[in-house]
Amino acid sequence: METASGTERNDPVDPTEPVALYDTTLRDGAQSEDVQFSVEDKLRITRRLDELGVDFIEGGWPGANPKDEAFFREASRLTWHHARLTAFGSTRRAGVPAERDVVLKGLLDSGARVATIFGKTWDLHVTRALGISLEENLDLIHDSIRYLKARMDLVFFDAEHYFDGCKSNPDYALAVLTAAHQAGADCLVLCDTNGGCLVDEVTALTRRAKAVGGALGIHCHNDSGLAVANTLAAVAAGAMQVQGTVNGLGERCGNANLMTIIPNLMLKMGRRTALSSDQLAQLSSVSRFVSELANLSPQKNQPFVGDSAFAHKGGIHVSAVLKDSITYEHIRPEQVGNRQRVLLSEQSGKSNLLFKLTEMGLDEVDPDDPRIRELLQELKELELRGYQFDAADASFELRLRRALKQLPSYFTLRGFRVIDERRKGADGGKLLISDASVQVEVGGEMEHTAAEGNGPVNALDKALRKALKRFYPQLEEMTLSDFKVRILNTGGTGAMVRVLIESQDGKDRWGTVGVSANILAASYEALVDAVIYKLLKEGVTPPG
Repeated sequence: METASGTERNDPVDPTEPVALYDTTLRDGAQSEDVQFSVEDKLRITRRLDELGVDFIEGGWPGANPKDEAFFREASRLTWHHARLTAFGSTRRAGVPAERDVVLKGLLDSGARVATIFGKTWDLHVTRALGISLEENLDLIHDSIRYLKARMDLVFFDAEHYFDGCKSNPDYALAVLTAAHQAGADCLVLCDTNGGCLVDEVTALTRRAKAVGGALGIHCHNDSGLAVANTLAAVAAGAMQVQGTVNGLGERCGNANLMTIIPNLMLKMGRRTALSSDQLAQLSSVSRFVSELANLSPQKNQPFVGDSAFAHKGGIHVSAVLKDSITYEHIRPEQVGNRQRVLLSEQSGKSNLLFKLTEMGLDEVDPDDPRIRELLQELKELELRGYQFDAADASFELRLRRALKQLPSYFTLRGFRVIDERRKGADGGKLLISDASVQVEVGGEMEHTAAEGNGPVNALDKALRKALKRFYPQLEEMTLSDFKVRILNTGGTGAMVRVLIESQDGKDRWGTVGVSANILAASYEALVDAVIYKLLKEGVTPPG
């Protein structure tokens, strides 16, 4: 058998062999636009990934920056349960012996026992980017891997631009893999660095790489939207290690998304990984955790782990799902730690409402109760006016309980006022101050308070909760976490607006909605719903 001729091997894939999971969120994922992880963020993500059952966690490039230096120092002190810390770097520089190369020294000094180094596989990059001969590039790769392999437990070789290199000069691309394999690399990772390959190309060129011998891995970018598909195709063709990031974070269009790859491997392809079924059920919470630390809004329509992955809006869909969830769900949401959701809109049917009743523990309500039909009609009319309940479950639940006479009367608004005033600051500059006053009645007592805020809505929010906190101290736990305004028509400054508010209390998040031609009135409606929902879910009894 020739090792660099391009002869394909089509040995059958052994489905009982586990596929190794290699996470590069902390290095490749951190190169996403708008993402900046602190050292503590990276350590917290590391702990969660280790608990999840990932095999290798690439911590960064030691020596490249002070943050990665600090991370590796702290990571070496962690208690590791399963994953292995991996340091990333390049081959030695041209003209510098391996024992004197600063990058290789940084890998050895990192405290990690596993290293991944990348080398040029595309002849274009060798001659133009590095400016060296093709033969010298082979020496860089061979020498670097052999040097590290003698001093570390595992050394992986990232064959940068493997697929583009194969299309340009297939014999040389395979010669690069051969040099790495002969030097002792534990895995040859085929990289679609530009993210431009199609699935059939990845399949064919992965099979071709098997001629070299040794274990193969796959590292795909998503520039053509095919990173996950290409990764799965490479596994089907023989790759035994998959590299990716949580939520597909990464430079440009991102990396292959491990949150999609892992359940597809385990649930669709029947392949084993180190994850147990219990760990697989942590997938959704890990996805949300990393989004939170990255300061990014979770992608709702992300497969498997997104909030909308098992959300149903159309009445016909909901009716079918209630009879058998397999009608519109390809797996059970609980397998990946997600949940089935039913949304309410103008497309809702009676089934949507009945599902919500069951979800809220109100399944004793007669499905033929005329109030159900009346509420459904009311919801459709409200959506016609601009209300949106699929992002405001709390407002919907309040309307449902009110219709069923199951909502306590916590307080009554007697009036509110908001004033914006420009004042002169202490430094001579001009400040815009918002001042709100609110008058409410609680249990027969009147409360009239005022508060200043950073804008009229913030002032109104503060004044409302200030007025109520004597009666309901639970509101101290509550904060407004998101505020969105949407203009609903083209009526200029008199247009109808929809305000969506997300609130949280450290335990839960809930959405509320208000609609009006007056933005303050819409905001107040959403704020009041948020407060009432907090009291309702805490089981608070109104005074008096």
